[in-house]
Amino acid sequence: MRVRPVRATDLDDLIRLSAKAGKGLTSLPSDRTRLAARIDHAERTFKGHNVYGEGDFLFVLETDDSQVIGMCGLMDAVGIQAPWYNYRVSLSVASSDTLGVIKHQDILMRSNDLTGKSELCSLFLDPGFRGGQAGRLLSKSRLLFVAHHPERFGDSLVAELRGVSDDSGRSPFWESLGRHFFDMTFSDADWLTGIGNKRFIAELMPRYPIYTTYLSDEARAAIAQVHPDTQGARRLLEQEGFHYNHHIDIFDAGPALECPLDRLRLVNDRVSVTLATLEGSVKSTLAEPFLVLAGELDHCRMTTALAYMKDEILFVDDDTLRRLECLTGTTVSAAPLAATRQHRSVS
Repeated sequence: MRVRPVRATDLDDLIRLSAKAGKGLTSLPSDRTRLAARIDHAERTFKGHNVYGEGDFLFVLETDDSQVIGMCGLMDAVGIQAPWYNYRVSLSVASSDTLGVIKHQDILMRSNDLTGKSELCSLFLDPGFRGGQAGRLLSKSRLLFVAHHPERFGDSLVAELRGVSDDSGRSPFWESLGRHFFDMTFSDADWLTGIGNKRFIAELMPRYPIYTTYLSDEARAAIAQVHPDTQGARRLLEQEGFHYNHHIDIFDAGPALECPLDRLRLVNDRVSVTLATLEGSVKSTLAEPFLVLAGELDHCRMTTALAYMKDEILFVDDDTLRRLECLTGTTVSAAPLAATRQHRSVS
């Protein structure tokens, strides 16, 4: 498998994936016109034709027989061209000496704090391919892309994760709060923001602090929690250095995870190495999974490989060279796939 930039010929495959994504991914709509427009925008981004704040790097994951089974994306900076809204979860403390009472309460504040940060977005993997290495490759490949091109992104990455909702798409947080101000279903509001229509948020969203004690128990319990299908993605991001920063999605209360670029594991572990083919005399116990990127921007390719490093040379097999469309001697970016341990260099 490999990850590569999206192209116009992927449209039919993305339409097929959108039918499997359902309502949980508004950036993958089952609409040929909108998807074609986003693909065109992404192709312009990879070629450097979009201004800062409009960059949309969209990737697809394909099998060795060229079947597209997933997608993921990166926005270079949010909130530059249009406002970016979140709730900031803050603490309010009130006390009365007369009554001997001290009350600690969470409040929600409308916020644009994440403006200018780069966003991880549009992650979706065909359910039939979940449970193996495909999800790790899809999620982490874009982090290696950022590590390879840090000048194209902000000083911090953020990922808004899908919040709690049931099988019918009902969000307890929305039912307790948003519905009273927007007079529409959660799915409709989420769909509007997914197509870039965010003006209604500024027009209708409450401007004053909201005490969470006025919300239902179910809604309070959903704050900063993720959908069951998103728990794995959250763990992967936390392993790479992301943390919950007390900002949540205004619709479903899903957490916004953040990581400064200089603390991103893949930024710190990335090295430039030269590719070479494996030799039979090398012990297999020295090999471990690596994430590898070859090529630049619209010509980049990323894959995982069981490999080992020696003297700034990364030894891989022929299948890896084929997936990367590389010859031996090519210089690439690489980092250990796992976040729990450093790579071992053979001496």
